[in-house]
Amino acid sequence: MEKNDKERKPRKEFNKNYEKKSPYEEKVISISRVSKTTKGGRSMRFSATVAVGDRKGRVGLGTGKANEVQAAISKAIKSAEKNVIRVDLVDNRTLSHEVTGVCGAAKVLIRPAKEGRGIVAGGPVRNVLELAGVKDIVSKSLGSNTQINTARATMDALKQQKSRAHIANLRGKKVEEI
Repeated sequence: MEKNDKERKPRKEFNKNYEKKSPYEEKVISISRVSKTTKGGRSMRFSATVAVGDRKGRVGLGTGKANEVQAAISKAIKSAEKNVIRVDLVDNRTLSHEVTGVCGAAKVLIRPAKEGRGIVAGGPVRNVLELAGVKDIVSKSLGSNTQINTARATMDALKQQKSRAHIANLRGKKVEEI
């Protein structure tokens, strides 16, 4: 049986200007102009690196390339939201232990700090740690100071963090025993 046009539900109207509100806050780490030389000449594009986070233990890093800056930033934000990791915070302010993250020639050492110390870090390390929700930490950038690799090394260090509960689980003990 065919339905009459009168019985059909009306089509849903989609708002073309609708944008999904992201739960993450974003910070642009770097924007650079990149060029490719071809037979027809140089073609210029823009590369952007963006960190996103909710300041409650989730942070991500992404890059994007496009012909315009704004398009590159939006691509980087989408990429960063796909690469979000969870960071276990101690007392909602610092990390559990000292660790060194590496990416290329960039190395980043991050170690927990006492309450009230603040974020002792600079540049992309500070941006990533702020968006992760870390409040007290000391960091030192070793080796190369390329912004993208420094940010990636920071993410690597955060991935290496192990919580007390995780270590207790690995050893087959309770958290209180450690």
